[in-house]
Amino acid sequence: MPRLTLIVPAYNVQGYVRECLDSVLQQDFTDFEVVAVDDCSPDGSGAILDEYAERDARVRVLHLSENVGLGHARNAGIEQATGDYLLFLDSDDTLTPGSLSGIAARLDATGDPDVLVYDYARSFWDGRLLPNQRADALAAGEPAVFPLSERPALLDLLQIVWNKAYRRDFVEAHGFRFPSGYYEDAPWTYSTLVTAERIAVLDRICVLYRQRREGGNILGTVSRKHFDVFDQYERVFTYLDEHPEFNSWRPALFRKMVDQYLTVLERPDRLPKNARSEFFHRAAADYSRRMPEGFERPGGGRGYKYALLGMDSYPALTGVTRANRVRNRARAGSSRRINRAKRAGMRIFYQSQLRLPVDENLAVFSAYWSRGYSCNPAAIDAELARLAPHIRRVWAVRAEHVSRVPKGVEVAVVGSREYWTALARGKYFINNVNFADALVKRTGQIHVQTHHGTPLKTMGLDQADYPASTSMKMEDLLRRCDRWDYSISSNRFSTTVWERVYPCSYTSLETGYPRNDVLINSGAAEVAQARRELGVADGAKVFLYMPTHREYQKEFTPRIDLAKLSEELGPDVTLLVRGHYFYKPTGRLAELQESGRVVDVSGHQTVEQLYLAADALITDYSSAMFDYANLDRPIVIFADDWETYKVVRGSYFDLMAEPPGAVATSQAQLTEILRSDEWRNETSAAFRARFRERFCDFDDGRAAERVVRSVFLREESLLPVTPLAERTPAPSPAQALELVERV
Repeated sequence: MPRLTLIVPAYNVQGYVRECLDSVLQQDFTDFEVVAVDDCSPDGSGAILDEYAERDARVRVLHLSENVGLGHARNAGIEQATGDYLLFLDSDDTLTPGSLSGIAARLDATGDPDVLVYDYARSFWDGRLLPNQRADALAAGEPAVFPLSERPALLDLLQIVWNKAYRRDFVEAHGFRFPSGYYEDAPWTYSTLVTAERIAVLDRICVLYRQRREGGNILGTVSRKHFDVFDQYERVFTYLDEHPEFNSWRPALFRKMVDQYLTVLERPDRLPKNARSEFFHRAAADYSRRMPEGFERPGGGRGYKYALLGMDSYPALTGVTRANRVRNRARAGSSRRINRAKRAGMRIFYQSQLRLPVDENLAVFSAYWSRGYSCNPAAIDAELARLAPHIRRVWAVRAEHVSRVPKGVEVAVVGSREYWTALARGKYFINNVNFADALVKRTGQIHVQTHHGTPLKTMGLDQADYPASTSMKMEDLLRRCDRWDYSISSNRFSTTVWERVYPCSYTSLETGYPRNDVLINSGAAEVAQARRELGVADGAKVFLYMPTHREYQKEFTPRIDLAKLSEELGPDVTLLVRGHYFYKPTGRLAELQESGRVVDVSGHQTVEQLYLAADALITDYSSAMFDYANLDRPIVIFADDWETYKVVRGSYFDLMAEPPGAVATSQAQLTEILRSDEWRNETSAAFRARFRERFCDFDDGRAAERVVRSVFLREESLLPVTPLAERTPAPSPAQALELVERV
């Protein structure tokens, strides 16, 4: 008897079913069976299922003699199942790697619950992934196993069957089966959840829910079949009638029913126009017939629609709908005026919040112009949680970047009321750039400027001498800098630059960069894990290529022929490439990316993990060299346009005379350096030693702690800095591999 049975119905999915089955059969967990149900598919789906069954004994195929629809196809699969648990997977969706291991482990850890609910993400044809917006309902907590009454928010998840594992004897004991028709998941989902005495959750994305470019979801088809939703909720409430012990769920399921009906009405791709009135009247009849005593309508935009259903007033609904359409067109035609009004409204709201007291235990974080959770602010955030957990930490993030923020981090979307409330009332403000000009610095508020690099290129007021590098007004810049109370410095060199180019009355904190703590504190396991997450083979040589931004280039175009370099370095070398933008690879470069020899890591969230994984850094004028030097690993400078760069942007020292390692001014020279031992020879090490002596003053692994103790805990003296000669940075990949194997 296998641990898991995956039931995979197939109908007209010949273009997707291979990917679906591959995602299952390539899992690292192997104690499962697949019951693939060919629902009399007219395309080649059935033959593909047979092909997989011939190759893998874990796959069994059931060919139905007639098309019975998704629900009954699943029922046929249930009859053939032998596993402890039933999992349902639609044949155009896929499992994520390691998902079955995660599911099995969670089932074991929670003592075989009746139902395990796990997470999913929508997968779009263009490569985008959209996380489940109600993933918060799946957060781990205590107790680990519970009835629905202890976590009713699970009802607000999408009504789907394929994000759950069901204990088979639980299903059989209660006789659960799928009905026919559209919306067949609703009766099954609600009946199983209210019945289950032991539910567990797994906060892990296990299923990628395919969103086809050309459609493919039957619920997105205009048809009278959408009237099936009435039969499905008839089944839901019949089940409640038969089980009065679940009567307490009537209000919640009534709300789910009404919301489902309204969704069908609101979506233009569901009902034929001549059927909308009929559907509304049937929905109104169910509303009046099933409304629980004392039910309170929800507030907000849907509240009035509940009321109109209660009055069975379809003309009123269509009138409101038409009015909304007219209003929407008017809004679209005058978006600028509306946006101005909204901004004015937010300004008024912000002014009102400024009259309220400062919250002494609120810290507001941001990084890289509110693009996510990273850099020095993220490292300070983590340490603050450890040393001063009473302080609430809120991150200002732009709406389009919210998905980049780790779960559990509180977010205030830029421009929202929560954002302006935080700006008005926060005590501490931590950023690696400046906050918005509109922010008013209040008495008692404390601003910490962490910066995001050691300056090789000119910064601040010095950029005025290089007008091609900036269009910034220096007066405006200094007004923003006047808000700073503290300026974080990673070395004495930076301190002298910051205090000159940002001449304002702040205190310099020579703490080191908090983001670099991980480069000192990580051990062999962390280095090995960083490489594993990138898919780098043990023993492979990894070069991280990180060029900087150039003001005279509109887009990032690698100045290195990556395909040629990779071929010349050979199959044992992997190139990690991190740029501001990346182009779509074609030809040989695409093949090299497929093989893992060239990996685009431009979108990787944490650059410090890339540092840990790399044997050496290849850069030009990026401040990455100063951070990476803390690892005491080789650095190679590729400076084919140094003369142009220093004229356009300016520099604080001659990198060619004081490099951190070997220097190449042409690709041929770079290739020769990397193919020989020049990149890591004694000469290169001597350059690096001098560079480290000058620029690695304070990064000893305790920078974040220094910031928190000084700024938040008000300790007067900074923790002493461990001398450079006494520090032990993270081991190199070769050292890490040896240490891990020894363990």
